Amino acid sequence: MANLARFGISLDSDLLEQFDKLIGKKGYTNRSEALRDLIRDQLVAEEWRTGNEEAVAVVTLVYDHHQLDLPKRLTDAQHDHHGLVNSSLHVHLDRHSCLEVLILRGRAAKIKALGEKLASTRGVKHAKVTHTTTARTLR
Repeated sequence: MANLARFGISLDSDLLEQFDKLIGKKGYTNRSEALRDLIRDQLVAEEWRTGNEEAVAVVTLVYDHHQLDLPKRLTDAQHDHHGLVNSSLHVHLDRHSCLEVLILRGRAAKIKALGEKLASTRGVKHAKVTHTTTARTLR
């Protein structure tokens, strides 16, 4: 951070107190780092809003592998988008339940569509699509 810029902000004292409590719980040692993370989070969200930037996402799926042809449908969807699926991890949670974790990389709009398609596949018990960034534009 060779080119640091300093600036002042005005906040309601109650809001600042809430912010300080929150960042303390999260382990931040100062407000500056917490604000940097909040700004980065908004920059990443903007990358996803435009849909054209290269981005990455993690998709987690929990499902019953005994559900009629569900594992095949999930695998087929991944193969149909093999250019977006960088990695996958399959974990047997118990006799019936599986956890699948996928790393997707590509244009934000395309990975968002695939993540939502997988998450909404009938028979999936729980799913989460976590959007993140390649960090090429973040400092």
